[in-house]
Amino acid sequence: MRKLFALFCAVSIAVFCIAGSAPAKDKTVTFVDFSWSSVQMHNRIAGFVLEHGYGYKPNYIFAETVPGLTGLARGDVDIAMEMWIDNVLDWYNEAVGKDKKVIDLGPVFPDSPQGWYVPTFVIEGDEERGIEPMAPDLRSVYDLPKYWELFKDPEKPNKGRFYNAIPGWVVHDINLKKLEAYGLTETFEPFGPGSQTSLATAIVTAYNKGQPVLAYYWEPEWIMGMLNMTRLEEPPYDPKKWNDEAGYACEFPAARVHIGINADFLKNNTEILSFLANYETTLEQNNAALAYMQQNNANVETTAVWFLKEYKDLWTKWIPDDKVKEKVLKALEKIK
Repeated sequence: MRKLFALFCAVSIAVFCIAGSAPAKDKTVTFVDFSWSSVQMHNRIAGFVLEHGYGYKPNYIFAETVPGLTGLARGDVDIAMEMWIDNVLDWYNEAVGKDKKVIDLGPVFPDSPQGWYVPTFVIEGDEERGIEPMAPDLRSVYDLPKYWELFKDPEKPNKGRFYNAIPGWVVHDINLKKLEAYGLTETFEPFGPGSQTSLATAIVTAYNKGQPVLAYYWEPEWIMGMLNMTRLEEPPYDPKKWNDEAGYACEFPAARVHIGINADFLKNNTEILSFLANYETTLEQNNAALAYMQQNNANVETTAVWFLKEYKDLWTKWIPDDKVKEKVLKALEKIK
């Protein structure tokens, strides 16, 4: 797929060059800062390379998802480092597919998983912490009734507690349907934390105490970089099961998270296409970077520099021009 995409990029460059496009005069590039940390970090990583390697002046503007993507299609924004495609499918089909105002440059990291997690020590134990395996046969959601007492709800001790997503999120209601579809309503009680911070705190607190916890979560996130968590198996994703009637009785569809660039901006700035088309990271790298941010109380700028220093072998492969690489490396060397 990456080779096919590279071919598409080469063809695109040829088309743009034939059209007689010229580099932007002011060399300014505007990224959209959505409200989550990973996209802001990737904006700064790409921004650092474009500034120090290609001579652009990066600009970051905050926007929620819909207005930010609307601005990307309109040209108010040049680059969105994370388009969560399946969350905005109607917009994507129109802006990318129909109107071609936005060009999809491929994944920024592999399809993002989500599901029901437990600390790995619940299944495997943790010799260093003196924790014995508590549920050695726990593999899937269907094994949970056997171990419900491990996750006993302090408010309803005749059931286990399942930490759901935040009330108001679409996935909160999906998880309620899943509990019914998997036959878990008799043994587990859903608990809706009031915020993402509350959900994260519940997981981290239990983990640090060596206690079992069952919770919905997703990747990439700092928790997954700091803690050793295991996602429970569900039946493979099946579109026929992914609805209210079937109770969403299968694993979550992996979320596609791609880089988007305004088509008109790209026509005038083809020199950066290869870099952005090659830009791709792993979930593990993202989890580690977000954990670094959390543990060190670091801002996104500091975390981006940490990432570039930590994964030099990765990002240098994104840049085809050795002179550009050297400029970025020299800029990094000046930062202590």
